[in-house]
Amino acid sequence: MRLKDKAIIVTGGTSGIGAAIATAAIREGAKVLVHGINEAEGKATVERLGANAVLCIADLTKDDAPKIIVDSAVKAFGKIDGLVNNAAIFGGTNISDQEIEHFRAMIQVNLTAPLFLIKAAFEELKKSGGAVLNIGSINAYAGESKLLAYSISKGGMQTMTRNLANANGVHGVRVNQINPGWVLTEREERDKLAAGAKPGWPKTLSKTDIPFGAMTTPEQMAEAAIYWLGDESKPFTGSVVELEQFSIIGRNPEKLG
Repeated sequence: MRLKDKAIIVTGGTSGIGAAIATAAIREGAKVLVHGINEAEGKATVERLGANAVLCIADLTKDDAPKIIVDSAVKAFGKIDGLVNNAAIFGGTNISDQEIEHFRAMIQVNLTAPLFLIKAAFEELKKSGGAVLNIGSINAYAGESKLLAYSISKGGMQTMTRNLANANGVHGVRVNQINPGWVLTEREERDKLAAGAKPGWPKTLSKTDIPFGAMTTPEQMAEAAIYWLGDESKPFTGSVVELEQFSIIGRNPEKLG
């Protein structure tokens, strides 16, 4: 078991990539504090995960959320070995339609809350020689025009990851990041249907969209997360790894030739 006896916080852990990471971590021997905002969804998730999962409901738009989450983990497990900053608001608009309140909410949940979660957990992570894994996005490099605020938040997370890694390796705390590309989460499938896609749309995508013929799954993201949370990735820190079927240069149909 690659995470045997480790205590790990996973924010946004009640669905999608977060739930997949929590599932994989428990399989690998960890105890997991599953953070979420939807209590019914959270209860169903921890019931499925079993005795090694504990639920914490906290609203990341509130400044006291990081302390609530960290205190809950310490109370449940007595320590913190890992923190996965996965929770995020997705979506957005372009510069012409960008509203300041939407921008503030995006930065609060996607960037401010992760930073202050790391701060709240920092002393525990120093004690355990623990690991932070930030879940970013390939949009950190520029992003789509309609994802302006989201892209800025993920770009900031990427800089935060490298800054904290550079500063805190001497404390034995590692900070790394994975940047998923297009992942078939429940939310992604639901959003596409709401936008007019036909049922079963993921199976109709061309190789121009998905070169390997199938969309990436949350479970595949979770397997990558296990490496960065475990001792086998020591002493590496400050790594930002793209997990996408296209390179970050762009989606060029000519690559198919």
